[in-house]
Amino acid sequence: MVGQIAYFCGDMNNIFGEARRPGRIEVVCGSMFSGKTEELIRRMKRAKFAKQRVEIFKPSIDTRYSEEDVVSHDQQHIPSTPVDSSAAILLLSSDIDVVGIDEAQFLDDQLPAVCNELANRGIRVIIAGLDMDFQGRPFGPMPALCAIADDVTKVHAICVHCGALAYVSHRLVDNDRRVLLGEVNEYEPLCRECYQKAIADNNENKNDDNK
Repeated sequence: MVGQIAYFCGDMNNIFGEARRPGRIEVVCGSMFSGKTEELIRRMKRAKFAKQRVEIFKPSIDTRYSEEDVVSHDQQHIPSTPVDSSAAILLLSSDIDVVGIDEAQFLDDQLPAVCNELANRGIRVIIAGLDMDFQGRPFGPMPALCAIADDVTKVHAICVHCGALAYVSHRLVDNDRRVLLGEVNEYEPLCRECYQKAIADNNENKNDDNK
């Protein structure tokens, strides 16, 4: 009988889980082309289907596909609100059940505190972003967000050189700015081994140019 009750409760959680989730922080992270935004859009659409009030935000500097919509590499899209600061998300999230944030690495260091405040209010916060920059360094507020998250999902692209799971987004253009918006002409996903080889080849080419 106990087993039957437990099974019934678990089944009911599956049915009503989207509508009854408490405040929490979920992070989806990984390299470029790994499906972070697709996963964010999928979770937001499920919440909307469950009749929850949803709002998605993105940094206003990200205008690669659209100035307003969040758009994935495979052209899935969802309406969003561009913001210049994480504080704006807090101001614009009243009467919202689920908040989505795309490209979180481009927002300021106050984002973890903002997300904590939202979660403490009972809001589900879903965040997607690059965990590392093109040099393999932790990127913006993402490490702190991973630390305070209730759930972290790391997704992987496929290394374009060998087919292994990608580790980092390798920059193809000669530009040392940390924030450089781009796509397949500017970046490629590489595994750790192929990334180290690419860096060594780049350094060798630079040394040859300086001779």
